[in-house]
Amino acid sequence: MNAAMSASKEARFLKSALDERGARTPTEDVRAWLAARNRDVGVRVARTRLSQMRDWALDDATGRIRHASGKFFSIDGIRVATNWGAHPEWAQPIINQPEIGFLGCLAREFDGVLHFLIQAKVEPGNVNCVQLSPTLQATKSNYTRVHHGKSPKHLEWFLDRARARVLLDQLQSEQGARFLHKRNRNVIVEIDEDLPPDPDFAWLTLGQIKHLMADDNLVNMDLRTVVSGIPFGQDDVRREPASFAEAMRASALAGPRALMAFDDLISWFTGQKVRYELQVTPCDLRAIADWELTDDELRHRQGRFFRVIWVDVEISNREVTAWQQPLVEPVGEGLLAFVVKRIHGVHHFLVQAKLECGNFDVLEFAPTVQCITGRYDKPEWNVPFLDYVLNARPDQIRYDVRQSEEGGRFYREQNRNLLVEADESFPVACPENYQWMTLNQLLTFGRFNNYLNIQARSLLSTLRFA
Repeated sequence: MNAAMSASKEARFLKSALDERGARTPTEDVRAWLAARNRDVGVRVARTRLSQMRDWALDDATGRIRHASGKFFSIDGIRVATNWGAHPEWAQPIINQPEIGFLGCLAREFDGVLHFLIQAKVEPGNVNCVQLSPTLQATKSNYTRVHHGKSPKHLEWFLDRARARVLLDQLQSEQGARFLHKRNRNVIVEIDEDLPPDPDFAWLTLGQIKHLMADDNLVNMDLRTVVSGIPFGQDDVRREPASFAEAMRASALAGPRALMAFDDLISWFTGQKVRYELQVTPCDLRAIADWELTDDELRHRQGRFFRVIWVDVEISNREVTAWQQPLVEPVGEGLLAFVVKRIHGVHHFLVQAKLECGNFDVLEFAPTVQCITGRYDKPEWNVPFLDYVLNARPDQIRYDVRQSEEGGRFYREQNRNLLVEADESFPVACPENYQWMTLNQLLTFGRFNNYLNIQARSLLSTLRFA
């Protein structure tokens, strides 16, 4: 794609982000549509025992819990050694899902504005059953039909690229504390053809999607990660923003007024990766001293972190309507927060270089505060900037919503998502593994693999420009 075409694409994305009304489905009708799908789609999720799982079992030879097909995913044990953070060694269970799946949106222009085909989809772990999801949300095992069920709807558009124009195509990571080296292909492809009406799908603009992210647990994690990678180009707007949304738009487009040049940020992050080490080795789940595997669950002996449970699932509109699987259940709600501050006339985000045991390349950019594995109201060790975020004045809080994590692997996991605007007294100087970046710089890093973690992308996706 040449520069002119790329600029046109970015301008079209921005135009869609500024349109919160839409040409096909009014924004105010979306909640009613989801409520109707919740009434019409049959859902049953019930706890069961490991010994009653038909296709899942503990592999005595390896000490991991796996599917009889050897596909989908497994629950493995790992031992971790690192020189990052307060705990240099530990062992834990982790989801091992080496295959790369699709998270994809179809796009089409209506009345001169890009719209995205959004699915009302149920996942077994969803807090509220039906959530707004990408057009396609499928693991490789699903779309290659290991389950012997139907193919996911609209899969053909993502397999046959001759039929559509690619607007975005990225490999992005998932939760590094829960998944081992997990990545998905985040894709947006544009089509021109009419699609038959379907009660599970609706066309929405990017602005409508962002508007609906102000509701708790309405837009699922997979849709948030796809739209988080959308670029908007550069335009050094100098006028004073009239609102916080305009300030976010200016930060998304800002170029030369960034505190640190892009190449200097790459050098800083490279230095962080060189400094810190991460060694991960497999181990038997039964050999992890602080964890207990029973027929009912896999849990930490002190009730910390998370547990793995076994469930029976029935969902009436899925490719396979009944199955069993493990799900990871949190023991408490997490907290994700970005602190933003106006520097050189442009809002910057305070970003940390954070190590998690399942990271593909040691470190990723994370929000200013990320507490998802313990009680953030009673942290066991010092968390930089946590007190500032928790004690922020109401007028500093620009976004405060509970968002669900991926319901296909996590059982009713939600995190409090915060955006806190710092006042002038907040220092620009920061710890060595933190750095200030404009939204434009973060979106540029988001074009490449293994830079922004899922928590950072999830928060950035919520930023409205209108």
